Amino acid sequence: MKMLIDFLPIVAFFVVFKVVPPPEGVFYATGAAIASAAALVAFTWLKHRQVSRQQLIMLGVLVVLGGATLAFHDERFIKWKPTVVSWLMGAGFLGTQFFGGKTLIERMLGESLSAPRAVWRRLNLAWVVFFAAMGALNLYVAFNFPTATWVNFKLFGTLGLTLAFAFAQAFYLTRYDVTPTNDSGD
Repeated sequence: MKMLIDFLPIVAFFVVFKVVPPPEGVFYATGAAIASAAALVAFTWLKHRQVSRQQLIMLGVLVVLGGATLAFHDERFIKWKPTVVSWLMGAGFLGTQFFGGKTLIERMLGESLSAPRAVWRRLNLAWVVFFAAMGALNLYVAFNFPTATWVNFKLFGTLGLTLAFAFAQAFYLTRYDVTPTNDSGD
């Protein structure tokens, strides 16, 4: 559910882009994405009295690059946003490879699954490579295809590739004796 909620600014961008005709559509869509991301952060704060660092970083990147898009009336800035986010995510995963007791992927899944440390490290590095590649792919699509193609890729391509990669990792985990850590006695 949290992932779906966090996906709202991307959906807002997509919908507004499809409704408002070019060339202004990308600018209205950028405003909608900024507004929906800010509303999500505000809602999260009001409901839980805390906001994740990831949400704040995503909002910050969106405000800076989206704000530059609107201020300079130049869509190139917003096209960089998925790349910056992907590369920041990749850097976060990479940092845990060297610092801290557990990799980021182990922190995310380690309470549900038990796997050898080497497996967690390989999975973590795979996410680093994935995010680096996604950032590069976004730049390729953003600057070699029409904006409408980039918008479709941003929603459907990014989501599809991320789901495919996550399923591939789940399949990879089946090669190992990965057991749930929930000892409910069933």
